[in-house]
This record gives sequence, C-alpha cells and structure tokens, in this order.
Amino acid sequence: MGTWENNKKEKKNAFFQTAYRLFTEKGFAKTTISDIVTAAGLAKGTFYLYFKDKYELRDKLIAYKAAQLLSEAYNTLDTKKDFLPDTLMIQIADHIIGKFEEDHSLLEFIAKNLSWGIFKTAFQEKLPDETRRFYDFYLEILERNTVTCPEPELMLFTIIELVGSTCYSCILYQEPVSM
Repeated sequence: MGTWENNKKEKKNAFFQTAYRLFTEKGFAKTTISDIVTAAGLAKGTFYLYFKDKYELRDKLIAYKAAQLLSEAYNTLDTKKDFLPDTLMIQIADHIIGKFEEDHSLLEFIAKNLSWGIFKTAFQEKLPDETRRFYDFYLEILERNTVTCPEPELMLFTIIELVGSTCYSCILYQEPVSM
C-alpha cells in the first residue's frame, strides 16, 4: 500500500474514531460535522471526500464496528480446529458478549443503530482484509459441513443483533439478571 493509500486510510480512521467518540459521548443528534472535523484535526472539505453527510458516516461506522467485532472474534479462534457451524456461532456470540461487557458504549451504539441494510451494504462493498479472512473462514465452515445458506451474512447479522438486544439490559442494567 502506497503513501497516498495509507494517508487516505488514516484520515478515514480518524473520522471513524472521532465520530465514534463524539456519537457515544454527546449523542448522534447533538454531534455536528464541524464537531467531528475539528476534533479529528481535518478539514471539512476532507470530510466530504469520504462521506456525503453525517448519516452516511454513522452507517459506515456501524458497519465498520460490526465488522471489527467479527474480525476480533476470528482472531480468537483456533482456525486449525474442525468447527461445526453451531460451535463457531457460539464462540462468535461468546466473543461479542465479552466485548459488549467490556465496552458498554459499543453495545449501546450497535444495539441502537445496527440494521440489516447497513450490515448487508458493508458486505457488498470491499471488506477490510481482516474481516474478509473471517468471512472466508465462516463460508468454508458452512461449506465443509454442507450447510446451505442463501444469505450467509444474514446469519452473522442475526448473531450480532440477537446478542446485542438480548444482552442489552443484562449488561447495562443487570436486569432481569446479570451476565
């Protein structure tokens, strides 16, 4: 990857990190594009090279955070192990629960904002390499175990969505029980 590509990636990551911090601290509605570019130390024009508005930034950030969860889950797996699809899903869900317990802001952000449309769009665009490795491994496990799944990314979305919605009150409020 060349210097220009690295610079572009760094700026996009700066927007993601800054927006995530501001959205989780101030809330999406109270965060302006000016807030984001000022805190990121970048120009407003640069923002519009990457996103058409803060809604697109939020949507891409949600997809990025969800993909990051899956990538991190993949990194914890023993990929040499012969997984069954249900065992793989349980390990992924367990990892996501752990991440949500560690980072309540992430849980709130994902639970409030994740939608099938956003998630599916992320899989239709070019996935980051680490997410692509996970997704390819996931598809390999399904194929190896002759699991037919017309929309395999829907199963991943469902896991994140179910874990987030099921664990939301348990993690944040310890109700009806603690995790």
